[in-house]
Amino acid sequence: MMKKKSISASKASLVLFLCQMISALDVPLDSKLLEELLQPPTITQQSPKDYIVDPRENIVIQCEAKGKPPPSFSWTRNGTHFDIDKDAQVTMKPNSGTLVINIMNGGKAEAYEGVYQCTARNERGAAISNNIVIRPSRSPLWTKEKLEPNQVREGDSLVLHCRPPVGLPPPIIFWMDNAFQRLPQSERVSQGLNGDLYFSNVQPEDTREDYICYARFNHTQTIQQKQPISVKVFSMDSLNDTIAANLSDTDIYGAKPVTERQPILLTPTGSSSTKVELRGNVLLLECIAAGLPTPVIRWIKEGGELPANRTFFENFKKTLKIIDVSEADSGNYKCIARNILGSAHHVISVTVKAAPYWITAPRNLVLSPGEDGTLICRANGNPKPNISWLANGVPIAIAPEDPSRKVDGDTIIFSHVQERSSAVYQCNASNEYGYLLANAFVNVLAEPPRILTPANKLYQVIADSPALLDCAYFGSPKPEIEWFKGVKGSILRGSEYVFHDNGTLEIPVAQKDSTGTYTCVARNELGKIQNEVQLEVKDPTMIIKQPEYKVIQRYGQVSFECIIKHDSTLLPTVIWLKDNDELPDDERFLVGKDNLTIMNVTDKDDGTYTCIVNTTLDSVSASAVLTVVAAPPTPAIIYARPNPPFDLELTGQLERSVELSWIPGDENNSPITNFVIEYEDGLHESGVWHYQTEVPGTQTTVQLKLSPYVNYSFRVIAVNEIGRSQPSEPSEQYLTKSANPDENPSNVQGIGSEPDNLVITWESLKGFQSNGPGLQYKVSWRQKDVDDEWTSVIVANVSKYIVSGTPTFVPYEIKVQALNDLGYAPEPSEVIGHSGEDLPMVAPGNVQVHVINSTLAKVHWDPVPLKTVRGHLQGYKVYYWKVQSLSRRSRRHVEKKILTFRGNKTFGMLPGLEPYSSYKLNVRVVNGKGEGPASPDKVFKTPEGVPSSPSFLKITNPTLDSLTLEWGSPTHPNGVLTSYILKFQPINNTHELGPLVEIRIPANESSLILKNLNYSTRYKFYFNAQTSVGSGSQITEEAVTIMDEAGILRPAVGAGKGYSETLFATSPVMHTLRPTFYKVQPLYPRIRNVTTAAAETYANISWEYEGPDHANFYVEYGVAGSKEDWKKEIVNGSRSFFVLKGLTPGTAYKVRVGAEGLSGFRSSEDVFETGPAMASRQVDIATQGWFIGLMCAVALLILILLIVCFIRRNKGGKYPVKEKEDAHADPEIQPMKEDDGTFGEYSDAEDHKPLKKGSRTPSDRTVKKEDSDDSLVDYGEGVNGQFNEDGSFIGQYSGKKEKEPAEGNESSEAPSPVNAMNSFV
Repeated sequence: MMKKKSISASKASLVLFLCQMISALDVPLDSKLLEELLQPPTITQQSPKDYIVDPRENIVIQCEAKGKPPPSFSWTRNGTHFDIDKDAQVTMKPNSGTLVINIMNGGKAEAYEGVYQCTARNERGAAISNNIVIRPSRSPLWTKEKLEPNQVREGDSLVLHCRPPVGLPPPIIFWMDNAFQRLPQSERVSQGLNGDLYFSNVQPEDTREDYICYARFNHTQTIQQKQPISVKVFSMDSLNDTIAANLSDTDIYGAKPVTERQPILLTPTGSSSTKVELRGNVLLLECIAAGLPTPVIRWIKEGGELPANRTFFENFKKTLKIIDVSEADSGNYKCIARNILGSAHHVISVTVKAAPYWITAPRNLVLSPGEDGTLICRANGNPKPNISWLANGVPIAIAPEDPSRKVDGDTIIFSHVQERSSAVYQCNASNEYGYLLANAFVNVLAEPPRILTPANKLYQVIADSPALLDCAYFGSPKPEIEWFKGVKGSILRGSEYVFHDNGTLEIPVAQKDSTGTYTCVARNELGKIQNEVQLEVKDPTMIIKQPEYKVIQRYGQVSFECIIKHDSTLLPTVIWLKDNDELPDDERFLVGKDNLTIMNVTDKDDGTYTCIVNTTLDSVSASAVLTVVAAPPTPAIIYARPNPPFDLELTGQLERSVELSWIPGDENNSPITNFVIEYEDGLHESGVWHYQTEVPGTQTTVQLKLSPYVNYSFRVIAVNEIGRSQPSEPSEQYLTKSANPDENPSNVQGIGSEPDNLVITWESLKGFQSNGPGLQYKVSWRQKDVDDEWTSVIVANVSKYIVSGTPTFVPYEIKVQALNDLGYAPEPSEVIGHSGEDLPMVAPGNVQVHVINSTLAKVHWDPVPLKTVRGHLQGYKVYYWKVQSLSRRSRRHVEKKILTFRGNKTFGMLPGLEPYSSYKLNVRVVNGKGEGPASPDKVFKTPEGVPSSPSFLKITNPTLDSLTLEWGSPTHPNGVLTSYILKFQPINNTHELGPLVEIRIPANESSLILKNLNYSTRYKFYFNAQTSVGSGSQITEEAVTIMDEAGILRPAVGAGKGYSETLFATSPVMHTLRPTFYKVQPLYPRIRNVTTAAAETYANISWEYEGPDHANFYVEYGVAGSKEDWKKEIVNGSRSFFVLKGLTPGTAYKVRVGAEGLSGFRSSEDVFETGPAMASRQVDIATQGWFIGLMCAVALLILILLIVCFIRRNKGGKYPVKEKEDAHADPEIQPMKEDDGTFGEYSDAEDHKPLKKGSRTPSDRTVKKEDSDDSLVDYGEGVNGQFNEDGSFIGQYSGKKEKEPAEGNESSEAPSPVNAMNSFV
């Protein structure tokens, strides 16, 4: 089974295991599957718990459910069975449980008030709905009452009571006049939550006779109206006139004038009250006060802050609204009403209760026979709710017994379920504020696997992007999923694939070779099924020629290119945009296949043009800017920066403000857009100007805010489109008065530098922020969570204070307050700091290593106790190092590697390990002070991996039909090498590949001679090593068998020179059949495999070209190491070879090949060396008639000489050469034994032995250097060696102790006469 991204159930706790089993068999929402599977009923739709209906319309009580087989429905009313067949007004919808009560045809809604509950049942169980309380809405009329006119004195408070009729649901209240216009409300006059209209104080304009309260009942869409209320306000002046008219002149009496009064609360009354609200509801608190002037209301929460983002103020701040309240919002809320005469307050004690709410609602459970599972029902509330269970709508205590079921409080545990265990369970959580009811079924199924993804579904993706192949499945027990590439491919594993729990196969980076058929197999104990899907990986769409920035004159023509390259199977569409919008609907814009042309360009064509290429799989875009400029203009108006403002004046000087005015300078043909005002503080930063503000260019005065204790000077700068003016002359200076600091230092921190101190730092106030002389700071601190008093010191104008003698790493509350000679700044806020850290005390324990593969391991450890960290836990460091390689058994310098894992992590991955090696590691905890002690070293070993490529591959000794391969073992064997794999194939000049041959070579070999190859043929070799795990990366090389033709030299590979010398020789005699070739398309234009065959004064250069046809080539060359310019020779036609003539013998040259028309497109440089001046090699004349005749004459002459020598020897004379040979006896000139090829004794002529048959002449009569006898040249100074007058050889056979390697063409030596004789014999 493939590895899934989930926790193994066998390693989890029982609870986690059972919880996991709940979701193990989720049924996919596949319509066809749902139609086939048996399933208990599930309520899908029902009416609300509190259902208020319109008494004039039919009552519809919803109850919809699904299940297999389809469920039947029944109802209860007020706890007893509701027989709908006996009530002609009640019907049930077909195939549904929804009830329709006919009210419009004579029924009365009041008769159907009650509590209704629906039951949906089939053979697998019964589900029930909530208790649905049906109540008809009510909109009663206002009770008639006699309303007396309200006569009130100006300035007094007044309350107009609404007292609406009690309706269902409660009505919405508003106040209007006879003209149905809403009465205006303000801070003085407003409507309370109970609908009453409150006047904090009345004014004469409040007099009117049509204060009318309206109640709107939304359910029945009716509005009820209260009788109008009359209000008459007596002003003090009119009241005094009335009193004076009714009294004699001798009476002294008059009404008191309107007097101001401090606030008193109209609602709520008293000094305190209580309110209970439910969790999740909206909390509304109200305070309305009387007073003159009109009081202002402010709200606070005692001992806390009002919740941010959930607090709103309504009704002119008289109503505090907090949405979505929770238990944390409980507390005392104080409203404060204040005017200039005083204040009044009221405290409302709020308690937040909670109806039951879900923590974990029970979920449907699909199990296989014999499996285990749990239903969990967890709810919370205030007070805590009671949990009760029902089975198929019946209390579980009296439900039929099920041996697989066990109830444990809020959990039902199922063990070894059987198909008869299927049922629907109900969980009821209730308290005094409400209840929750949830249905969850247990469905026991035994189903073979099914794959829901359509067969042969085609997926198309772009290369280098993720591919997701679906395999949606279902089965009971839950099937295991496996993926295969191809119909008979091996199972997919490895880091290049991701297997998701829903069956999906993810290829994170799809490549072209990812294309193909993928097979998904699902199996469980009841069966197996498979499905195939197709994946196609497309080439990405690219813009290979992007539009470029253009500058065009007005009325000209411009064109933007957009040339694309795309996958041949995708159809691209090209869209052009201007400034990210569609192109203008203008015939001047011409859109071609790969360009956009704009005719008769105008200024409005200025902008950014974007080419967007879309396919069904990807999209690319490129943009360019078009700038339209005018034709060379006639002399234009000169625009310049404005002149500086002048005549600055300060007026209206106050402690915190001043008014600055000025006169603008000349605009210089460009209107002034704005003025920038700057200031200088002559007291603290003389000569430094700061930005103050800026104003529009039409404004010449500004009110400036000032800070205390600053000696201000101002200057003004004018700005237009051309630029900024010079600053104006400074204004007069203005020194503001000193004051207490307005602010405290910022960025207060407490960080210990040593284990026993606390360093308190802050950012000091700027000079003008001090607000006065004598700036100091009050630094206070105390240990957090300890009942300590604040310790304070006053320090000078510094930014640091060190507290010594502190415990190690404990939290402190810190505050820093500014003060000067005039007093303190406002109370500062507190920050939390920590005293100094110390090194951790203990090492992580239980270090475990899990080796994932040959280069990756996972390390686990137990976290250290936080109290032993003694500082801020920054993470853990893993030290690991390689001890030795298991394949080489050689130790080396230990280089430790460190990986840091931030935070409180307890595991980490160790990448980049070397395969087949032994490692050690330890783990240390890290805090801000440093590292703790290391855990004990843990040893682990990595398994074998695939080897690296062989260290080198060298091809030497090319002959007509053989090549010698030499190689070096891999630098990193990563295991025990089992063998080498050599593959090779011929290549012709048109890049066609011949058949591929594969050879397996033992691991202990380091060279190989390949025989029976074709002459003058280029071969490509692929070479790699193998371990038991698999093949490593391969190394490639190319080589050519030699030709045997005059002027063309055979290739040889230079060793240790950093370059290859390629020499050629051909044979016109040897012919072989041409193999079958396969055309290889080049991926991109390139010149490669530059081969050089050098002679004394010329060199043959050949190369391979891949790219467009009809390329014109050139060859560049020069003396290697010289700084002279390259010499260039043009190659006629499209040939892939060229002969450089006129070279100097014995000289090293550099050469490279290029293609005309392709900028900068050249091959890499090659270096070759011409051969020393020597006799050119003759054409093989062994088969020429005149040569055979000459050889016969030479043979006859030699025979005569041998007879003469024999006669002289018998007479006691000695042949001079023989004397030399006897004297020196050089072993290098000894003849070869015929049987084993080893050196034998020199044969004396008196042995009378004939010449041996070992004249190793090939059957094709081609003389090879390695097969020839020693030539005379080998014993002298090259081809210039000569004979003495007596016939002996100069150098006396000792001119060469060791044969020098050929500097040029080894085959260019002069033919040996002995070789010629051997060939003849």
